[in-house]
Amino acid sequence: MLAAARTAFAERGFDGASIRGIATAAGVDPALVHHYFGTKDKLFLAAVQAPADPADLLPEVLAVPLEGRGPALVRMVLQVWDGPTRPAILALVRSAVNHEWSANLLREFVLARVIRRVLGSPGMPVEERDARGALVASQVMGLVMARYVLRLEPLASADPETVVAALGPTIQRYLTGDVELPGGA
Repeated sequence: MLAAARTAFAERGFDGASIRGIATAAGVDPALVHHYFGTKDKLFLAAVQAPADPADLLPEVLAVPLEGRGPALVRMVLQVWDGPTRPAILALVRSAVNHEWSANLLREFVLARVIRRVLGSPGMPVEERDARGALVASQVMGLVMARYVLRLEPLASADPETVVAALGPTIQRYLTGDVELPGGA
């Protein structure tokens, strides 16, 4: 079931994959998938071997009005990366750098399960949401690569609140500010 789920999520993304389709590809009844994983969200987390569930992490960010979520998102990213799940997340990122299939899963995890929820603007055109999401993701992944993978100083040893103060406004601008959006959005 997990192999079929990984393939479906990597090829079709979270929104395009269905439990019924995954069950069919695995040769099992959809009820069995529900029995072991409960929801599509839980199946996705198991498929990508996510060391943390965004549903546990995002409420604090989502409690902040959209106009202030940039710093809140940076703070959450730092809390996750500075916590006990760092080795597992680091392994996931390193795998994504080396394997397109892993990159597809990580991209879908970051965009669908985190960034789109942070953007949370139902009235926003899809093209604008996707463009803003890509810009936010570029900064978050840049932060992760620079601070935790490459360990670039002085960013690697900077106090978390210093990092929030430095990057929060840029991410906020991508969330709500005036930006020239890629793709003509």
